[in-house]
Amino acid sequence: MLQYLTIPVTSFQQNCSLIWCDQTNDAVLVDPGGDIELLINAVTTAKVTLKEIWLTHGHLDHVGACAELKKLLNLPIIGPQIEDEFLINALPKQCEMFGFPLVKNFTPDRWLEEGDHLQIGNEKFSVIYTPGHTPGHIVLKHSAQKLLWVGDVLFKHSIGRTDFPRGDHQQLLNSINNKLLILGDDYRFIPGHGPESTIGEERYNNPFLA
Repeated sequence: MLQYLTIPVTSFQQNCSLIWCDQTNDAVLVDPGGDIELLINAVTTAKVTLKEIWLTHGHLDHVGACAELKKLLNLPIIGPQIEDEFLINALPKQCEMFGFPLVKNFTPDRWLEEGDHLQIGNEKFSVIYTPGHTPGHIVLKHSAQKLLWVGDVLFKHSIGRTDFPRGDHQQLLNSINNKLLILGDDYRFIPGHGPESTIGEERYNNPFLA
C-alpha cells in the first residue's frame, strides 16, 4: 500500500511529500523545495530508502533542494515537463528575486509527458500534463488509492497563480476542468501549499471554478 507524509518546507510552507511503498520501503520525495536536514530526518524516521526525486514544476519553492540532494544521495530527478526547463535554468535568479540563499540549477534525468508512468516499489503512478501555473507543470496520479499530487494547479478553495513568467490563466482553468475535474469526486489531492482536499469539494465549493 502507498504511504505518504507531507513535510512543509521553506518560508513558503511548500508541501514536500515523502511517498513510499510499505511492502518494499522504497521511497521518493515529491517537490523538495528546501530544508534538506528536515527532509533527510523524515526519511530516516520513516525507515525508508530514497530512490528518486519527482517534480511537479520548476519553481524555486518546489525544487530548491534538488541539486544538493542529488549530490549528497546520487538520486535521479524525474520531471517536470520540459517546458519548465527555463525556470530550472534560472534558479539562481529566482533565489535573488525571492531573497533565498543561492541554490544551483540542475538538469533532470528524465522529463515527463502526459500518459507517462512512474513506479516506486509496487506502487504505480500516471502523469497528467497540466500547464497554466507554469508551462511544464504535471500532476501525479495514483489511481489505486485515488490520490493526486497537484503541485500549484489546484488548492482547497483556490487555484494556482498565473502572474509568473509564462503563466496562463485560461490554460490553467482548462487543465483543471479538462484533466482534474473529470475525475471522481472521491479523488483526494495533496496541493503544493495548504491543506488537502478532494475533487468533489472543489467541484462544488471552489469559488474560482464557479
